[in-house]
Amino acid sequence: MDHMQRQIFDRTRRLVGDEQMEKLARTKVILFGVGGVGSWCAEGLIRGGIGHLTLVDPDLVNVTNINRQLMATTRTVGRVKVEVLRERLLEINPEADITALQATFSEETAADFHLEEYDYILDCIDSLKDKRSLILHACDTPAKFFCSLGAALKIDPVQIKVAEFWKVRGCPLGFLLRKKMKREKTLPSHKFLCVYDEEVLPNRGPEPQGEDPGLFQKAVTNGTMAHITALFGFTLCGLVMRDACQEILL
Repeated sequence: MDHMQRQIFDRTRRLVGDEQMEKLARTKVILFGVGGVGSWCAEGLIRGGIGHLTLVDPDLVNVTNINRQLMATTRTVGRVKVEVLRERLLEINPEADITALQATFSEETAADFHLEEYDYILDCIDSLKDKRSLILHACDTPAKFFCSLGAALKIDPVQIKVAEFWKVRGCPLGFLLRKKMKREKTLPSHKFLCVYDEEVLPNRGPEPQGEDPGLFQKAVTNGTMAHITALFGFTLCGLVMRDACQEILL
């Protein structure tokens, strides 16, 4: 590791030590969805020393993303989200191995991502159908899997929680996922942790005019704020860091 790399991660190294820093640099993470939650998670991972990160998202930066997504600014509107985010992350750590895939995870494309090659699989997907598919496929690999549930319609940061998927309560997205899995009798092969929040506020403002719903085609555009999506993303990142550093936490 060169002098600049040692300087970049000096404070992290002081906390976790040389051996752990080398482990983080070898760790391979794939992150699905780089919107309000995923973009901040990616930032935390790279600033934390993760050396290999694959970003997966099909969308372009939309002007309505600016209020909550890390890479969304008035200058990046219309550009591919994963490419803009990759550029930013490489400015943080030029030595990081970051792959940007403008793609959608689905049942039909699952084999394209070679999930078995990763140490961690992170889910920040909006689409219920594709989220369910990723959960099932990720749980069939040796990788550690963490999931973000819905971060919209929330303001209070102290209500953000982490729980095992089947123990999540008060989250409409979690409820719908469990209901669909039970109905179709397709359950994850093992337990996994989710970031969620029981707060569900009503939408109060009018629907924005001329908004492009994007590839996920949401039926309703829900209100969202950056401090909540960022906390979801950093909490998801924190689950990776805690697991990767578990040897020094014992």
